[in-house]
Amino acid sequence: MKTKLIPLLMLAAANIIAPAFAADENNTAPGLTAAGAPLGLHGVDPVAFIDIGNRVEGTAEYTAVHDGVAYYFATRQNMNAFKRAPAKYLPQNGGFCTFGVSVGKKFDGDPQYADVHNGKLYVFLNEDIFRNYQKDKTGVIAKAEKNWTRIQHAAARDL
Repeated sequence: MKTKLIPLLMLAAANIIAPAFAADENNTAPGLTAAGAPLGLHGVDPVAFIDIGNRVEGTAEYTAVHDGVAYYFATRQNMNAFKRAPAKYLPQNGGFCTFGVSVGKKFDGDPQYADVHNGKLYVFLNEDIFRNYQKDKTGVIAKAEKNWTRIQHAAARDL
């Protein structure tokens, strides 16, 4: 009985510990916020992007944590909207540059270069990359969606 129990305990422990070792699934700033999680989307309010189409800085006063990532919001109302439906507001591809993901890489997604397309938020590395995306939005997004399933759990440095 003891020899059968040990492998089961090891398997259970691996399943509990595994999420802590997930590699670069979300693009976050180094360090932790006061909420105890790293900051996503460079502190920009994702609800403002989707609902009003505007880049608005959030504040630590209105913080929500989702999947181990802290997001800042400009208002309590935006924070509550996010908490009710986070999937609606999360940046696509874990907040990494959508164009980068379309070519199998994980580059920083800077909300200064962002687009809301079909109700989803996409961020990009820089102005040049954003301009390339604008030439073929549908194609870039389709490639990114396909690649994201393959690279989501891979460390950025390994790509």
